Amino acid sequence: MTHAATEKTSFSIAEIRSIIIGLMLIILLAALDQTIVSVSLPRMAQDLGGASLLAWVVSGYLVAATVSTPIYGKLGDLYGRRSLLIAAIAIFLAASVLCALATSMPLLIVARVLQGIGGGGLLATSQAIIGDVVPLRERGRYQGYISVVYAVASVGGPVLGGYLTHYLSWRWVFWINLPLGAVAYLASYKALRGLAVPGIRRRIDYAGALLLTAGLSALLIAVTRVGQGVALLAPQTIALLALAVLVLAAFVWHEARTEEPVMPLHLFRIPTVAIGCAILFICFFQVVSISVLLPFGMQTLEGIGADAAALRLIAYSLGMPFGAFIGGRIMMHSGRYRPIQIVGTGALTLGVFLLAWIGPHASLACTAAMIIAGVAAGSTMPTSLVAVQNAVPQANIGVATAIVALFRSMGGAVGVAVLSAILFALMQPAAGAPGLGIEGMTAGGAAPNPEAEHAFTVVFLVAGAVALMSHLLSWMLPESHLESRPAAAAPVDAEG
Repeated sequence: MTHAATEKTSFSIAEIRSIIIGLMLIILLAALDQTIVSVSLPRMAQDLGGASLLAWVVSGYLVAATVSTPIYGKLGDLYGRRSLLIAAIAIFLAASVLCALATSMPLLIVARVLQGIGGGGLLATSQAIIGDVVPLRERGRYQGYISVVYAVASVGGPVLGGYLTHYLSWRWVFWINLPLGAVAYLASYKALRGLAVPGIRRRIDYAGALLLTAGLSALLIAVTRVGQGVALLAPQTIALLALAVLVLAAFVWHEARTEEPVMPLHLFRIPTVAIGCAILFICFFQVVSISVLLPFGMQTLEGIGADAAALRLIAYSLGMPFGAFIGGRIMMHSGRYRPIQIVGTGALTLGVFLLAWIGPHASLACTAAMIIAGVAAGSTMPTSLVAVQNAVPQANIGVATAIVALFRSMGGAVGVAVLSAILFALMQPAAGAPGLGIEGMTAGGAAPNPEAEHAFTVVFLVAGAVALMSHLLSWMLPESHLESRPAAAAPVDAEG
């Protein structure tokens, strides 16, 4: 047992503002690397070769970031989040240097996986710190600010990556992280000195962390392969899914018996946690799928360029932070999150069904449907996170926040994989190119015809049916009035 560091149970408005600004820079750093490399991929393949591995430059980062989040959450609860965040920044920046210096595609992918491990820590730890310093009723407002950061990253990332690649080199997509990371580190280091550090030290559940990492990696690699056009019943895909089921079953068995589990299963017995995670899974199922399938549909059905399709998506991307801001303000003043969830998930279902009816066309009606879906998703995501944070003990807030991030990321990966697989199966006669992934179907590659139009209609109808499940779940969400004062820092309890 070690002596606890200086603990602080409350922060002034100026201190909170300083901390949030630093965290927004850190989250921007991690979120940018999910989008900034997309436009640089062709140049990377041209310089390094290995075009068949190109998709893993993106997927490797996302898989590593996803599987590392629960581990960061638990370690933050046990040993404090400030030192963990600094370590994540160091890992991320070191990996960025390795990415910039990569001389082959396999080396670049390995460096991207390491970068994803750091990026997962940046996202999970930053979100948990907000739960440490911001009063419950005000978290929705600050989560709205974080949603603005994600929107800036989703819209500005490809643009910045395109300019850096065109005027300098694709390697500057990674070099740019060094000055951004230095600014983020300096902005957060001093501000986070007041964070409480638990005074109790317990051993780390290495076996649980290893099982969780192996099981989730196998599952995410399998669904990513399906999303890239590989058949669901392909032998390698089946083997990966079987391995994932076995390893995750072993993980559940182990976690139920260990003294300090990396993912406390008893948290899922709290209805708000279970329902909140399910709603966020479905919400990100929609968010990521729409952001991928809508521009792809516009290129496929109308033959417009990737740049024009991306511009059409801006209305959707900007709708999310606007919805998060509105939802956060309402929650701050009312102290309630259940009504926002009910209205938000209902509007999201409406928006997705409208997209199925209208189709992914460059039209005003489609833009209106995108805005409805974007605002609805934006209002739902931060309020779900706050609901989960409100439902768990303060000692578990880090791992609970990481679990939320895990389900959110899993929803995006599964959504793209499932809907892309359905789309490819339906579009094979229209595209004349069975087995192609999204990256292999260029703009205008599939001639606009009734079969292609029908395929996108079916895909968005399936997405709408999934969105409807989140609306039904929102009615089952327990209501708990949010406190207007910060939760006091508490030591880690025996149950973890």
